[in-house]
Amino acid sequence: MSLNFNPLETNLVNLVIVISLLIWFLRGFLGGILERRRAAILQELQDAESRLKTASENLSKAQSELAAAQQKAEKIRADGKARAEGIRAEGEKRTISVMAAIKAGADADAEADAARIKDSLRREAALAAIDKALAELPGRLDASAQAKLIDSTIKNLENA
Repeated sequence: MSLNFNPLETNLVNLVIVISLLIWFLRGFLGGILERRRAAILQELQDAESRLKTASENLSKAQSELAAAQQKAEKIRADGKARAEGIRAEGEKRTISVMAAIKAGADADAEADAARIKDSLRREAALAAIDKALAELPGRLDASAQAKLIDSTIKNLENA
């Protein structure tokens, strides 16, 4: 087997013409398709970059809003604690003042009851002493002792 180098017999000219036409035709056709595909890919990349930039801006904005919200929440929490402490302290003061008033009232009531009981006991003791003295007086005093007692009482009244 030998190689045939005759261009006309091997259809080499026809092949060159067909391949040249294919290259020329496909270059325009495939080149357009590839160019459109390249443009679509570039547009998609630009859109993706734009969306990334927008998302980054939104993320940054959301993070700053979150930080502001956290600061506000911390402030509200601190204000709430301070207010609760103030209410607790005010409640304690009020409780102490009410307890002091109750104790003062109880002390006043106890002193009043004690004074009333003392007066009652004094009255009862005085009445008992008078009753006893009146019961014993006629037996102890005779007429001369009564006269001396009356005279001494009159003298005391005159000197006074």
